[in-house]
Amino acid sequence: MTQLSESVAKVIDEFAKLPGIGRKSAERLAYHILRVHKNEALALADAIRNVRENVRYCELCYNLSETPRCAVCRDPRRDTTQLCIVEQPRDVMALEQSGAFEGLYHVLLGRIAPLENIGPEQLTVDALVDRVRQGDFREIIMATNPTVEGDGTALYISNLLAELPVQITRLARGVTAGSILEYTNKEVLADALTGRQRW
Repeated sequence: MTQLSESVAKVIDEFAKLPGIGRKSAERLAYHILRVHKNEALALADAIRNVRENVRYCELCYNLSETPRCAVCRDPRRDTTQLCIVEQPRDVMALEQSGAFEGLYHVLLGRIAPLENIGPEQLTVDALVDRVRQGDFREIIMATNPTVEGDGTALYISNLLAELPVQITRLARGVTAGSILEYTNKEVLADALTGRQRW
């Protein structure tokens, strides 16, 4: 096996480790890297190196940042009375793209998953509780994913914060505008009925 083929095999192996990338996709990506201009391929390598060397977790909310505090935590225009709890930094990105929330965030860096041996001690739960105790928050918004683990994590945190003088809410769930009831699954319909609002 030549050095080139070993190098290509190594690139394919590394791409195949990425989530959602199978062996065939990894091969296509590797051959794409070989076909593009050298500068384009090296720019990708530099971007990967830079993100690994420069990006860290925000010291306050655990969002991704290149400075000790992320852009959201540094923004003086944010509503410091609202705190939205999410599982991952990508959830912050999704909520920010909606443009509907102007408060602060706290990233748990996961969810409680007993079957995977992930407990609250592996998450940023202790830092969250300390932050809520020391802050002037009026509302804590549970924005964990609507899964068994996400709901369990939200319930666990809600119990920890129950004695504090804050309102605990969760993201609304239910039937999407424009959808048809007969095609909506029963879990979504149950959430919609439970969380119904005055007309």
